[in-house]
Amino acid sequence: MMIFSDLMLARRLEAAEGFAGAQFAEARSRLFPQSGSTWTKCAGATLIFDGIDAPTTQSFGLGLFEELTPAALDEIESFFESRGAAVMHEVSPMAGAAVLELLCARNYRPFEVSSVLYRSVEKPGHSLPGNIQVRVIEPEEAELWSSVSARGWTHDHPELEEFIQQMGVLCVARRQSPCFLAEVDGEPGAAGVLNLHEGVALFGGAATVPELRRRGLQAALLEERMRYAYEQGCDLAMMVAEAGSNSQRNAERKGFRVAYTRLKWRLAS
Repeated sequence: MMIFSDLMLARRLEAAEGFAGAQFAEARSRLFPQSGSTWTKCAGATLIFDGIDAPTTQSFGLGLFEELTPAALDEIESFFESRGAAVMHEVSPMAGAAVLELLCARNYRPFEVSSVLYRSVEKPGHSLPGNIQVRVIEPEEAELWSSVSARGWTHDHPELEEFIQQMGVLCVARRQSPCFLAEVDGEPGAAGVLNLHEGVALFGGAATVPELRRRGLQAALLEERMRYAYEQGCDLAMMVAEAGSNSQRNAERKGFRVAYTRLKWRLAS
């Protein structure tokens, strides 16, 4: 069945990413009650506070589900400002020009561009190579998974290790967010995550440790996560990548298409 890039698709995709971000806030609130992490809904948008500097502290779905009025935007801005956070929104072009006009009138500025990609979920037609295994981790493997993920992500940016380690702990603690570990010849080498929401499978970033790269682990992680999504009854797969990046090209090689190019807006001080 043909899937068209329209308002209906944008609502499903943005709701899925908003849900994934909200689960980060819920997990952090459970593990670190003093953090103040929380989320809510306003005018149909998902508002997430997960710490002042957290990348998930922002809104999703602004103007997609309900008309965005100045009064609603006042309430949304208050949610972030009362917690000392910058006010930021990921905005799909499907929200329409009126939303963009209101943001510009309120002194917002765009500062980030991303591609939202999608494809149908299909059961993979072949099995993995005999020396590669991919599985959903057990709760007691959380530390192992976080370590593999951190090693993969921080090889070129060691200053991010503490942040990535904590994000790994939160990934494992989220609801509807199975974490996958890939092994080659019995050695753990790559970690990936999936988030499920109302038939949408959001593929989070996957990372491979430096010494086991170019061994097929990334392809295996994608294939097995797709198989899992199919078995869970999902019909739509989603990824988000920096516009024009290698990550976008790799996703397109795997059958993903660009649904739309999205702007991230920040309220100027």
